[in-house]
Amino acid sequence: MCGIVGVMGTSPVNQLIYDSLLLLQHRGQDAAGIATAHDQFFSMHKAHGLVRDVFRTRNMRALPGNSGVGQVRYPTAGSSASVDEAQPFYVNAPFGITFVHNGNLTNWRELREALFKHDRRHINTNSDSEVLLNVFAHELQQASNGVTLDANAVFQAVRAVHRRAKGAYAVIARISSFGLVAFRDPHGIRPLCLGCHDTDAGPEWMLASESVALTGSGFTLVRDVAPGEALVITEDGEVSHELCGDADAAQTPCVFEYVYFARPDSIMDGISIYDARLHMGEYLADKVAKTLRLGEVDVVMPIPDSSRPSAMQLASRLGLNYREGFIKNRYVGRTFIMPGQAVRKKSVRQKLSAIDLEFRGKNVLLVDDSIVRGTTSREIVDMARAAGANKVYFASAAPAVRYPNVYGIDMPTQAELIATGRDTDQIAREIGADSLVYQDLDDLEQSLRDLNPAMRDFESSCFNGRYVTGDIDAAYLERLSQTRGLPIRSGAMTPALADDN
Repeated sequence: MCGIVGVMGTSPVNQLIYDSLLLLQHRGQDAAGIATAHDQFFSMHKAHGLVRDVFRTRNMRALPGNSGVGQVRYPTAGSSASVDEAQPFYVNAPFGITFVHNGNLTNWRELREALFKHDRRHINTNSDSEVLLNVFAHELQQASNGVTLDANAVFQAVRAVHRRAKGAYAVIARISSFGLVAFRDPHGIRPLCLGCHDTDAGPEWMLASESVALTGSGFTLVRDVAPGEALVITEDGEVSHELCGDADAAQTPCVFEYVYFARPDSIMDGISIYDARLHMGEYLADKVAKTLRLGEVDVVMPIPDSSRPSAMQLASRLGLNYREGFIKNRYVGRTFIMPGQAVRKKSVRQKLSAIDLEFRGKNVLLVDDSIVRGTTSREIVDMARAAGANKVYFASAAPAVRYPNVYGIDMPTQAELIATGRDTDQIAREIGADSLVYQDLDDLEQSLRDLNPAMRDFESSCFNGRYVTGDIDAAYLERLSQTRGLPIRSGAMTPALADDN
């Protein structure tokens, strides 16, 4: 999962892209980069670390130009150790392209081999994003061969990308002496939206992973880029778009965006993230009421921050007391997206501290957005007991995560998932809770449909094992496990392809 930004402006955009990346920092803390276009030249700077640490005054001064792209990285494919795999990426042919990508290709190895054998393009990293860039560059060269580059050639190239690439991808590219190009995979798994800002010199355009990057930078959210759609903004300010994907492909945005990744002040595919989490809390409250003896629950507490709306709404619906029992150190990153299990485990107690007074002698219902590896949940339950809690109940606003996500979330093996091979009672014992309540998947998805009835389905593979791209099977997941040196845990379940439904 990454955060991407692209701007076609009327004045220097280096500060604007920097500020937008700060607003998307929650989507990736491993590396950051910006590339700007000035005359016929690109300027680029990227490095490991947070946005505020990567860019100094001298770096910003070296990024001239009225347009550019930027990214904050959360590594999935490739290696987080190499700055060469930080984005933006660049190729000099055809035309010169800088490129940022959010998502994960599921067939990138096959594409890399085809690029070398047939397209005569060399890939210098293990990044699927570099593969996708070269596929786009090759198809753009084919589409524009012998003619001047125009929007129709771009649309033809994107159609070819959709035919070749499988997986999740939201892309923004800056083509030298032409303009900005953006496109989204045919299923719309990864988010991308468009914003506009009027100036005396004319309109400025911004594309970003989340609307908060637009509104927080003074832009007005225009709309989401549609699944399979390509959008072109030329240097002359002309805007054109075309649906380049399969019109029959179902829109299936990643449900985990609404559960955890996106900021609550964003609007994604017509759904307010904050409102979605309130609705999740209502449905979870009904499940809790059926599972626990409410008279034994003294207080409801969120695990800050992403579960707070769900916890508040749950407490309100059930008439239970709500308290903030954990204080978050906001100078420690989000543990789920930190590279490495040892780093995640150590950071939990650095990130949260318990207020003993709120726990002492009470039966506490803790509410979190989800349980993935169980590391954080186990540490939090231990902290609640150490603070004097009598009983600790645990509720998750998402269902049990039982399958890997292969579309850009770093949980690619079942061996890492606490729910693999365990039922709810066993998971409760693993994390040390007296009882555990999971949201039902039907209720989770319905909580989103309540807010946008046009959304009929979601990419929920980490909960149900149904992979919408249709190319994931048990052999694929086993290869991923072997790549990471992890075994398939006993009791792991076989994924169900989406077209088996």
